[in-house]
Amino acid sequence: MPLEERIVPGAAGAPGTAAASPELDPCATARSAAQDACALADRMSALALATQERLRDARRAYDEHAGRRERAAAAADPRAVRAAKDDAQAAFRGARLAAADRGAIEVAAREWLREIDRINARTREAIRLLAREDAAESPLHQVVERLGVEADGARIAAESAAEACRNARITLATCEERERAGAAAIAATAAGTPAPAALEPASVAARVTPASPAPEPAAAQAQASAGPGLPPPSTSGPAVFPLLAGDRDVLRRIAAALAEGDPEAEGRWQAHLSALVDAVTARAIDGAALVFPEKHPFWGPYTQQQCREITAALAALGYRFDGLGGFTDGRFPGQRELSLAVGYAGQDPMRIRFWPTEAELARLFEEVHVESGRFVAEAAGDLTLGEMIDLLGRRAEDLSDLWNAWGRVRPLLLAPA
Repeated sequence: MPLEERIVPGAAGAPGTAAASPELDPCATARSAAQDACALADRMSALALATQERLRDARRAYDEHAGRRERAAAAADPRAVRAAKDDAQAAFRGARLAAADRGAIEVAAREWLREIDRINARTREAIRLLAREDAAESPLHQVVERLGVEADGARIAAESAAEACRNARITLATCEERERAGAAAIAATAAGTPAPAALEPASVAARVTPASPAPEPAAAQAQASAGPGLPPPSTSGPAVFPLLAGDRDVLRRIAAALAEGDPEAEGRWQAHLSALVDAVTARAIDGAALVFPEKHPFWGPYTQQQCREITAALAALGYRFDGLGGFTDGRFPGQRELSLAVGYAGQDPMRIRFWPTEAELARLFEEVHVESGRFVAEAAGDLTLGEMIDLLGRRAEDLSDLWNAWGRVRPLLLAPA
């Protein structure tokens, strides 16, 4: 699903919901603008992809033409023709010298003449093909140049439309956050309770440190479900941290708030939030945002930063941490590859005191976990829509349903766990 997914009307993000009127929904204008902008981005993205595909086809046709022309030119080269005829004449001379009678000489002569005829026929065909390809050269080149210009224009237009879609979504998210904060204040005033403070713009990194040395009793069940390679969920601070750490209770609570009582929608929101967690975790692994055990025989002697550099070098060699305590696709390095990674990270492999065995190499990341919370806090501390899309890159393209409702999702992620 492309990033410029059409905005789903309605606050709950359910397909087929009619857009609310401005009197009932102050964000209706922003929602309609976002819907139009992202629909246009969809069309421009499809157009850019189609133009790029036509350009690839034209370049492939030109390359095939160039190959045929080169082969024809080589076959029609007078030097190649002369060499072929010389070889035929040398073969005839050898046969004539070996002939025992006049009949054998005549057979050798006929074979020589037939070979000359074949060479002349190949040369004529090559000259004809070369002339045809020369005539096709200019039109094919013009098509490639024209489609190249069209592809560049379509790409620029698609990028501009995608940026407009993104800005419209940001405007919608800001409007929805502001509206929900105002509605909460009005409800609190009507109930005679103090109005909640507006959502503060401070970075989540400044609000709480996501790392937690050990799971608290209240988080024991969440830690058991977090799986290997994940840190214990934090029980304080914004809900985004325990969500990223694998706390299923927080996931269900946020999904229920977004679904607003609709069980079917709650299941969809759980899937969307899980996809967000997976995308952030993958990006954190790409950025080597990992925590390494200090008492591990191999990792222990290195600093955390040095461990991350060794991990990045292993990934460059094709041995990537899977986020679950192992290697992607079960492909783990040998001692030679580990030595290369240590060297690429700027460390001296000769100073390694402990070399893991083959079985230990397969479990090299067993006690390593992904620090997704800190990664997000440092790279997208405000959890704004723009920050999150920039953080996730192409992985953001499959999360359009979340971006369409980010004005509702972000406050829940920033709310206390």
